[in-house]
Amino acid sequence: MKFTSRAERIEPFYVMEVAKAAALLEKEPENASRPMIHLTIGEPDFTAPPLVQEAAVRAVRAGATQYTAAVGLSELRERISGWYRQRFGIDVPARRIVVTAGASAALQLVSMALIEAGDEVLMPDPCYPCNRHFVMAAEGRPILVPTNASERYQLSADKVAEHWTNKTRGVLLASPSNPTGTSIVKEEFEKIHSLVKSRGGITLLDEIYLGLSHEDAFSESALSIDQDVISINSFSKYFCMTGWRLGWVVVPDPMVPVIERLAQNFFLCPSTVAQHAAIACFEAESIAEYEARRHQFKARRDWFIPALESIGLKVPVMPDGAFYAWVDCSGWFEKLGVSNSWDFSFEVMKRARVAISPGRDFGSAESEKFVRFSTANSMENLRESISRLSALVV
Repeated sequence: MKFTSRAERIEPFYVMEVAKAAALLEKEPENASRPMIHLTIGEPDFTAPPLVQEAAVRAVRAGATQYTAAVGLSELRERISGWYRQRFGIDVPARRIVVTAGASAALQLVSMALIEAGDEVLMPDPCYPCNRHFVMAAEGRPILVPTNASERYQLSADKVAEHWTNKTRGVLLASPSNPTGTSIVKEEFEKIHSLVKSRGGITLLDEIYLGLSHEDAFSESALSIDQDVISINSFSKYFCMTGWRLGWVVVPDPMVPVIERLAQNFFLCPSTVAQHAAIACFEAESIAEYEARRHQFKARRDWFIPALESIGLKVPVMPDGAFYAWVDCSGWFEKLGVSNSWDFSFEVMKRARVAISPGRDFGSAESEKFVRFSTANSMENLRESISRLSALVV
């Protein structure tokens, strides 16, 4: 069977491959007494709160399961608009909000609408692998620009200017970022967007972890800067609805009918049941629950990062959001008899029963030295993971 060159260019999602290997290892009889601690996939250990679950049940029982408009339920778009107003103090009209089948669908729709074959899109290295694959699927070319700790692993306006060519279509950024948990300083983002706009480019921003910001300095949406910023968001992370596959994108007014036309053809509409359920995310009781969970994620970060540092696993930049730690593990290579983060991850998985994500998924800038830990797990398991890791080098 012959496959397209497009399909062949898409690399495996190595985080998922590692997770599969961990699951298989966990099933081996001799490991039954020592369960695997999974710190790989970025999935909250919390599920949708009660009001959201109840809303889904009501929708099913009422038969509210048929197609909706391709851009989503009007009531849900209005509630999202209200969340921006209440949480961030900004006016994002519901007409500019398109509900999608997860943030992945939003990225696909935006890429198909804006990227021509051969267009180049600048992205930081490291970054979330699927983002660059959506660019590639639209026949564009992701250009990974190496970043470092002094830049918070984010692009700067100077680097955007340095790498801009006549093929550059724009930038695709994430704040907070996966895998680093770091956000872009507002003033730097303003410079980047101003530069991109002056050159007729597009600014795409992944804000799916914005609700999980832990520091006031990074808790603003970039939508407050300019309505030409395209912001992608999701119900998966802050709203704890990963498997419900629901997200949204905020686009400039002229782009709405284009995205709608594409959505009609690609997806018909997002999950109707998930949409009815998501309306309940914005009830006061649900928001209170989400905020309590956000504080728990911060408490985990505040304990786990120093614990990693104490055993020689260095975190060059304290994450200010999301639930990740981007860790330099090279100081342990000699101790474990390995030479890169891929082998380090599998050695830790086998010997400590702690599953983590090797850096190769996220780019090539020093990825052989780095791993990503997900702190979307209980404090009990995080403490146990540190105990197990410590025992490897005693």
